Amino acid sequence: MKVLISTDIEGVAGVYHQEQVRPGNPEFERARLLMAQEANAAIAGAFEAGATEVLVNDSHGGFRNMPPDVLEPRARVVQGKPRYLSMVAGVEEEGVQAVCMVGYHSRAQGRGILAHTINSFAFAGIWLGDRELGEAGLYGALAGEYGVPVVMASGDDVFIAENQPVFPHAVFVQTKRATGFSSGVSLSPEQSRAAIHAGVIQGLAARASAAPLVFKGPQVITLRTQSPAMADLFCQWPSFERVDGVTLRFTADSVEAAVRMLNCCSAMSAMLR
Repeated sequence: MKVLISTDIEGVAGVYHQEQVRPGNPEFERARLLMAQEANAAIAGAFEAGATEVLVNDSHGGFRNMPPDVLEPRARVVQGKPRYLSMVAGVEEEGVQAVCMVGYHSRAQGRGILAHTINSFAFAGIWLGDRELGEAGLYGALAGEYGVPVVMASGDDVFIAENQPVFPHAVFVQTKRATGFSSGVSLSPEQSRAAIHAGVIQGLAARASAAPLVFKGPQVITLRTQSPAMADLFCQWPSFERVDGVTLRFTADSVEAAVRMLNCCSAMSAMLR
């Protein structure tokens, strides 16, 4: 059994503030170690559950946060960008049977800690068809195109409430309770790691009943931007339809195509910083 563990940082126990998730300050240096330690707990759980191979995907910001020499040496590490499958790069490898999402967060405009979707500067909401999704839903659907289900996910209580209906068969681990965008009540790092370890074992044990999240056929993507200027920029693409001052739509043949287009928009947004 081959397992992919996708690890973000905003849902990690003890992480509350933007300074903790942005490189260049001491708080980030501590938070990136907390992120790596939660990844290690998930890796250990996967091997204990019978995994023969584990890939751990560094899925925050520039995708090079966790020091490789700190990570569990039995795992292979997916780091760096750009990469076509972004937060689930590695899922395309032959034999991957399950995805675990560690340290994830609620979607843009949500009430969770450090809530956003892909790019907090650019995106205020993303819909596949009529379903609004955050990063977990978007990348869970991308994994689903490769036939791989999400079996476990960790983050705060708002993240869990948003995503339990999206992944009804997954095991969710609550690392903290949100009381605001930059405040909450967290488990200790030790408690969080123990819960993640157990959650991965439980999720992988039940993976046979976990169905991949699949959106069939071409998808109409609705993107709400953070400003009219951002919508102006993105609608330089002729295939984008302007709906109103901050909203646009486009059609993608697959979830993978949609994600790649969204990540191109995210990169374009740097022009307006």
